[in-house]
Amino acid sequence: MSGNDINRRDFLKYMGLGGVSAAALSGCDMPTTVTLEEGKETVVSYLAPEEYVIPGIGVWYASTCQQCPSACGVHGRVREGRLLKVEGNPDSPINGVGLCQMGQASVQTHYNPDRITQPMVRQGGDLVPVSWDEVWKLMQEKASNVAPGRSAWFTGTVSGHQSVLLAELKTAWGGDHFTYEAINNAVGEAVNKEVLGDAMPSYHIAKAKTVLSFGADFLGTWLSPVHFSQEYAEFRSGDRGVLIQVEPKMSMTGMNADLWVAARPGTEGVLALGIANVLLTKHQLDGASLSVAQRDVIAQYSAEKVTEITGVAGETVSRIAAYLKERSPSVVLSGASAHGHVNGYQNAMAIMMLNVLLGNIGKTIEASNSVMFDELRARTGSSRALLDFTKAVGDGQYDVVFFQGANPVYSAPNHLALSEKLSKVPFKVVFSMFMDETTMVADVVLPLSSSYEEWATHVAPYQPKGGAISMSQPVMKQLYPETRAFGDLLLGMLKHRGVEGYADFDDYYAYLRGVLKSLPASLKDGKSDDVFWADTLQRGFIKASASGSALTAVVGDITQVSQKPATDYPMHLVPSIHQNMWDGRNANLPWLQEAPDQVSKVFWDSWAELHPKTADKLGVKEGDFIRVESAQGAVEVQVYIFKGVHPDVVAIPMGQGHEAYGRYAKGVGVNVLKMLSPAIEEKSGEIAAYATQVRISKTGKHAKLARLGGSEYQMGRKLVATVAADVFRRTEGGSDVA
Repeated sequence: MSGNDINRRDFLKYMGLGGVSAAALSGCDMPTTVTLEEGKETVVSYLAPEEYVIPGIGVWYASTCQQCPSACGVHGRVREGRLLKVEGNPDSPINGVGLCQMGQASVQTHYNPDRITQPMVRQGGDLVPVSWDEVWKLMQEKASNVAPGRSAWFTGTVSGHQSVLLAELKTAWGGDHFTYEAINNAVGEAVNKEVLGDAMPSYHIAKAKTVLSFGADFLGTWLSPVHFSQEYAEFRSGDRGVLIQVEPKMSMTGMNADLWVAARPGTEGVLALGIANVLLTKHQLDGASLSVAQRDVIAQYSAEKVTEITGVAGETVSRIAAYLKERSPSVVLSGASAHGHVNGYQNAMAIMMLNVLLGNIGKTIEASNSVMFDELRARTGSSRALLDFTKAVGDGQYDVVFFQGANPVYSAPNHLALSEKLSKVPFKVVFSMFMDETTMVADVVLPLSSSYEEWATHVAPYQPKGGAISMSQPVMKQLYPETRAFGDLLLGMLKHRGVEGYADFDDYYAYLRGVLKSLPASLKDGKSDDVFWADTLQRGFIKASASGSALTAVVGDITQVSQKPATDYPMHLVPSIHQNMWDGRNANLPWLQEAPDQVSKVFWDSWAELHPKTADKLGVKEGDFIRVESAQGAVEVQVYIFKGVHPDVVAIPMGQGHEAYGRYAKGVGVNVLKMLSPAIEEKSGEIAAYATQVRISKTGKHAKLARLGGSEYQMGRKLVATVAADVFRRTEGGSDVA
């Protein structure tokens, strides 16, 4: 203690709190630095606890993490009625016992002091708290009588029975539903659908001996990273697999790669064709799975041409091809940095062509696992939804718009002018836990319960081990009595609209109990409805796999379109995905703000990554502020000098630069999404997030960059011993490779 010798126990005694009451207060886990007013709580005796509660002993409840669309299963530890910790659900087919930083920090989402605690309506230009009766009256007046087709929903990824109720509301209003995710795999899914007949196949990294990834950060942010981390551990065990990562800026997966390759942004498809050329010519791979026209396209990409376009040495191209040929089966993946260009579809097609050429279909890439109920499957978001929505709003198509699970006012690029166009919508309703940028422009704000206070079902977009319907259940009593679960609000809106079939359900819990009773008997294993419900809550999910169909292997157009950089803006902007911040939704969590970035080790800020050669050319050093400017906007940010970025690239992580969203997010860093160019991917219509060209200039300002650790380099000291992968396999990996 500083200043006096009083301890916590004596403090409680002097304040008149002793015996059982003091014991109850001491179990609240308040830090000793909290003042009396800040830590003020109602002290409740535990003389008569619930029969399943043992004071001091934690109880674990199964639920579902909602920090990103992966929908991992979690166990929440509750003690004395308070959620204290979450861990991965060992039985979950999505993630097992693993859980990422975002999932661990979900407890702070639940307890965040900036949560919205009451419904609000706009009066005289300000949002003011009102009662729920007033909200429903206003909703009845403004929304329920809207003309057919004059309303819209704008949400993040939705699934489960929330998706069912949303579809009912959309039908009742005759409106539109836009599903948006700033970070998505829409281009890859479209290519998968064309080639394989399956938009979300299963990728089996553990079955591969070589993984070639073009920007798919499967250990950090791609599809279901906790699951893939577990597969990666198996991939590295025994006959240690080889990982090759191609990307313009090093990711978490790139940090773990045996071979990291920095290709010029937008040229990933050319590199894939160059690798295919070597496989067909030097290694005599059978190209019968490709058409004559496709083989003719591949033949155009000699080692010299590939090096000229991509900047990747011909020796490296040959080395990658050799790994793929000699260590099979393999799996070739594509992610955001390959898709995010005007030719992203062709890039993804050329990358998928490698899987067909190498015979990976049916071996390391198999048919998707999905649930048997189509209406429950995840409706995944895309960035095209933002473009389509913005155009519709600008054309004055809607009188009412509902927002949930998305913050488009924050993430929409400047050139879309979304904030100005939203002023054309007379009535905007936002379902939210926090006052983010979109909530700030609402006419009605409906406060949501946290994922640990609500009943819900979810279906993960990527199902690695059979189809599963995940459950969310309240692990503790609501912190704020005026918040509502999203499912309850949807049900309430259906009742107010007078939609037939919902009046008999008192709440969303009753609705879920009712619909789960109607599940086929084959899913209940002969159990009674009550036993099945109890088992489902304990397990955290329902197994409901659909029978999969066989994959096709029909490669489409792989012709590459050359990209000419703008001379006024010579550098490529990479809005990299920050594993902690994601698309900005986690910027209000101090645990994640203070957790250093996995690569740069920077925290509580934004930064620009430059290659040492680029930094020397500009005459800047670490900590210098530079101005990064596109034709649509500019930011000033500190420099982090790092070899893990292409010399033609400046990489700035997304997720910071909020103008609202609470005390921990507002004013921290810069919002790189605002300066994206109007470029779109030509075939899918997605925002080409990696196609923005920028120029860099010095500002003359400098400050110490807030980051952990010192140098990334050993400075000749050999602190870490290294060994080539082939030597490791020969001497320690248990391989019979000579």
